[in-house]
Amino acid sequence: MPESIVGTKQAAELLGVSVSTIYRMVDQGILQPSKTPGGQRRFPVKQLEEYRENSHDIVAPQNPYQKRFNAFSGEKEDASKIVNPTQENASDGDISPSFDDKPVDKRNTLNDLNGSQWLPETKSFFYQKGLGAKHPHAQIERQHPAPFSFQDISHLITFFTKHGMNVLDPFGGVGSTAKACEIEGRICTSIELQERWHKLAIERLEVEIGVGTSSKHTFILGDTRDELKKMQDCYFDFMVTSPPYWSILNKKADHKVKKERLANNLATNYSDHDDNDLANINKYEDFLHILVDDVFLECGRLLRPKKYMCLVVSDFRNKSEFISFHSDLIQHLNHKVTTDGYVITLQGVKVLLQNHKSLLPYGYPFAYVENIHHQYVLVFRKDGK
Repeated sequence: MPESIVGTKQAAELLGVSVSTIYRMVDQGILQPSKTPGGQRRFPVKQLEEYRENSHDIVAPQNPYQKRFNAFSGEKEDASKIVNPTQENASDGDISPSFDDKPVDKRNTLNDLNGSQWLPETKSFFYQKGLGAKHPHAQIERQHPAPFSFQDISHLITFFTKHGMNVLDPFGGVGSTAKACEIEGRICTSIELQERWHKLAIERLEVEIGVGTSSKHTFILGDTRDELKKMQDCYFDFMVTSPPYWSILNKKADHKVKKERLANNLATNYSDHDDNDLANINKYEDFLHILVDDVFLECGRLLRPKKYMCLVVSDFRNKSEFISFHSDLIQHLNHKVTTDGYVITLQGVKVLLQNHKSLLPYGYPFAYVENIHHQYVLVFRKDGK
């Protein structure tokens, strides 16, 4: 039986959030701890369990801006009135701009942001946010061996699109992009190779957002290399995805995988030796060429002119070799010409900081082996012929 009263760290573990999130919840009056004579906070376990149970029905807002569209009504709402205590891993350097009623410049055809909301998004970094592994709305996502946060995708969607625009994810996974689109009032087309993840993506919207929400979006089960060819030129307003990192999921399970995946009976591989899985391509150079030529250039063809694609990637190790995946992708894709005659050009690289990840003693005490605690967001644009 758990103790009836716990400290701040134990309260954070029970809710699956960070200690800083617990502090914010206290400041907002969501939790009401008592204090010891020495000033230490103490939380009733019953109160925490009741909050956790009630939060099952909470659709966690994740828009980084203080004025947002309601995905269901189409109306703008003041997000400063929305409580979002479960936003994990926020940083003092990643605070949303203050709410204001400044109009959106009429010349702004890219997004629904005014100048004061636009400016912070030009930073070359932002902090990864998630709900925490124990949050009820993280249980479908974490079944996938390489999920990415729908909150981070929302961050990109709200900058690179307007309300109602069409978004493409050629590696749909368990629907992080689809969920972000539903919450932000965009329309998603998601392509997924494996039936297991395809079904979970649809289920995720139905469970975490609401019954019937998945029908607003298009979920395609198939090989993205084939499905992209069936789509019309210049249809989408934005493309965002996290592609496979070659064979990284096929390597032997290390301590981290054993602790976080195998111990919880979670999948460690994307597929069971599917020949159409790009991770099963033998040579890295072949993988890169297929990823760029057969997938990303096709996505470029499907984008409207002057629209953007964002690739969320990480560098990785292949045995003893460090693979600079992000720079290899840039070299292979930048200035490539699409089949409809446009040029894909690099516009910037954002660093997505993963400051919450645990440090592991790789290489100690013999050699430097990096703990990779960041990803890159490669920002490309479809430019004129």
